Amino acid sequence: MASNQKSDWIRKADADQTRASFPELFFDLVFVFALIQLAHKLASDFSATAIIEAILLILAVWWVWIHTTWVTNLLDTEKEPVRLLLFGLMFAGVLLAIALPEAFGDQGLVFAAIYSGMQICRSVFTLYAFRHSDRRSFLTFLRITLWMLLSSAFWLAGGLMALEGRLVLWTLALLVEYASPALRYYVPFLGRSPDETLDVSGAHMAERCALFVIICLGETILTTGRNATEHMTDDMTFAVFCSAFLSTGFMWWIYFHHGQEKAASKAEATSRPETVALNLFTYGHLPVVAGIILTAVGEDFSLSHAEEPSSLKHALAMLGGPALFLGGNIWIKAVATRQFPVSHIAGLVLLAVAVLIVPVAPNYVVQAVATAVLFIVALWEYLALRRVSAQPEDVGAELNPHLRIPECADLARMR
Repeated sequence: MASNQKSDWIRKADADQTRASFPELFFDLVFVFALIQLAHKLASDFSATAIIEAILLILAVWWVWIHTTWVTNLLDTEKEPVRLLLFGLMFAGVLLAIALPEAFGDQGLVFAAIYSGMQICRSVFTLYAFRHSDRRSFLTFLRITLWMLLSSAFWLAGGLMALEGRLVLWTLALLVEYASPALRYYVPFLGRSPDETLDVSGAHMAERCALFVIICLGETILTTGRNATEHMTDDMTFAVFCSAFLSTGFMWWIYFHHGQEKAASKAEATSRPETVALNLFTYGHLPVVAGIILTAVGEDFSLSHAEEPSSLKHALAMLGGPALFLGGNIWIKAVATRQFPVSHIAGLVLLAVAVLIVPVAPNYVVQAVATAVLFIVALWEYLALRRVSAQPEDVGAELNPHLRIPECADLARMR
């Protein structure tokens, strides 16, 4: 009887189970707070050290979220134990977000302990859920748990160190965690986890990541609105606010008009769902999310210092955020369609050229240029895809607005 109860926690292979559940959406709300904390931290201190710290924190926040998404992809979130797991992770996530601004200060050990506890407890729970249901999945999560224990040692040790030592040890912790899927969670005596061990629902992963992108874009609007309210007495504030709002809309269009649909189709139709999910979602969506957060920081600069001369530091956010976002979309669309979107590559070139105006332009001009580039990319791809869809199939293939990747390319090499 106990065995049946445990196996009952596993997601069933029916249509309803591929949809994001209400407990999952509730869990995602915690990360709105974490993302706002990250954006505020960067906007208040954009020094080289602060940027490095923010990169590590973004990697950590993304990793705890994406690993939880993998688990809820495999488990049935309508079951009470799984729901209790999510609620526990939500509470821990709020505490993690509270500690986040001082993670490299007085709250280092607190942040490390909460983060490590979330990662280990979730992995142990899933290990227990698979104990009598799927031997191969059980062994995979045993390997994952062991890797999490290893990385946690670096997290906790780093929490006890001064700034320099903390940066080194937490970087090592993240290297361990990000390298582990690529190494198939190799453990001595247990070996590697076999390919395609986990019964992944590609449609569910695609929907969950799309919803997370929506959360990030929503966080950008919230941050922009708050900053606009504080500086509305400035003559340029309304124009900059409109530009920032349009940037968010263009990013939504670039991701959802073509890329998200193709990613969902690829994840659902592939014969290698675990490998494709790893490329498309675990790694592929990270630069998209990081790009949106960095864009929000750039919009903060342009609102609070609209008419001040720009600098490379401000341009790193105002131009670098959209560039990172476009780079992530190139990755996703290349994996999903085996084609490189020419419009996105052109957008990266335009953003690189825009750096030339930084020494002679105020912040609001650089922000407007970044918005214009996103508009060009969105319009270019929309018109090109519309033109292709209007052509006969054989002609449309010749006019395809993407650079095709050879069919023999191995998706696993595109991580």
